[in-house]
Amino acid sequence: MKPNRFALAAGTLALTAAVAYAQMNAYTTSNIAATPVGKTFVEVLNDLNKYYLHPVDQDKLLRGAIQGALGSLDDEFTYYSEPEKNQIDAENLKGTFGGIGVTLVAANPDGTGGKIDNVYKGNAAAKVGVQIGDVFVKVGDKDVMTAKLDDIVKLVRGPLNSKVTVTFARNGKPYTVEMTRSQVNIVSVEETVLPGNVGYIALNTFYNEKVSEQFRAAIADMKKKNVQKLILDLRDNGGGLLNAGVDVADQFMQTGNIVSLRDRSGKTQVYGKASRAASDYTGKLVVLVNKNSASASEVVSGALQDVKRATIIGEQTFGKGVAQIPIDLPDGGKVAIVANEWLTPNGRQIHKKGITPDIVVKDTRYTVPLNFTGGGAQPGAKVTIQVDGKPVTVTADKEGKFTYTGEVKRPTRSSTQGEATVDVQGDAILKKALEVLK
Repeated sequence: MKPNRFALAAGTLALTAAVAYAQMNAYTTSNIAATPVGKTFVEVLNDLNKYYLHPVDQDKLLRGAIQGALGSLDDEFTYYSEPEKNQIDAENLKGTFGGIGVTLVAANPDGTGGKIDNVYKGNAAAKVGVQIGDVFVKVGDKDVMTAKLDDIVKLVRGPLNSKVTVTFARNGKPYTVEMTRSQVNIVSVEETVLPGNVGYIALNTFYNEKVSEQFRAAIADMKKKNVQKLILDLRDNGGGLLNAGVDVADQFMQTGNIVSLRDRSGKTQVYGKASRAASDYTGKLVVLVNKNSASASEVVSGALQDVKRATIIGEQTFGKGVAQIPIDLPDGGKVAIVANEWLTPNGRQIHKKGITPDIVVKDTRYTVPLNFTGGGAQPGAKVTIQVDGKPVTVTADKEGKFTYTGEVKRPTRSSTQGEATVDVQGDAILKKALEVLK
């Protein structure tokens, strides 16, 4: 979860005091060269510039040092984002950017490349006929077949009304289209009404400054439709803003604590409390979670479970029970530093443990794809194997090894933003939720 600075303002004095205490025994810009290790660091940098065979990229060198410093903490949630990645994150957080109106997933088994996961109606990509499954080949003149996903996103996004030319491949055949970037709004909330007037709201991320507004609108819509039974789907929601999580939980609770924060001194403060409002949803509630439900998703599900406001159904959640403070840096990057652990209303610390659902059900929306590895082939040789009656060809590497990983089945998503698509029969967790609500 990535709490915003305003949300952390209440703890500024305590944080300042903690930082001041820490700096008593910490390196500063004025004393780093006065210690043996600090001197060594500066000398290594100088020696690299003096002796290294090839030219040294100074910015890359120093960013590597930053990554190394943070990596020494062995804490995956304390990290540095370089300026270009931070720019994409900032746009995602703002909830709007100039783009073509698609979502992407990696195209290759190693996580590189880009493939269209969804195309939203009314945007540039839909207007020129881009389809789900199309693979990015080039953006402009740049080949992106093996590029990082963030690099492809960066190339595709741009100023409003500017043009971008993309070459896609569909079933192996390339085609090129020119598109005019328009304003794309990230809609993080999807809704529908299921048979029996059961409401369904899927909340895909809390990392969007507009998510509270979008969620409140969805709740208002459910109340307008006289929904008395509601399913809140937090599966695959990796979290985001802590205050957004508090706001979502508050719309189902009339009183009591929602979440507390504890700092390294052991001091615990209540961060969010519920308050009664006419807009609150008071009907029957089920919350769906899976192993990818993390952070703010666990704040919501943990609070609602503790106060017995909802039945939690699904898989053990991820277990991210810490909150970071994000700090913008002079180079345009950002560092996120774990500053607190958070506790549920009953004082549960769920970090690296997760939340156990009231009813445990495996998420059947995803299946393990067929995969195999082999060896003994000539380097570069083509190996063809029949998979489900169709030939699949893989290429052996320089050691004669070859691998194949089938495509992961992904839940169907609507091409209309804000509209939820569900599979009542094939989704075991959703099916159990509907049984519980009968």
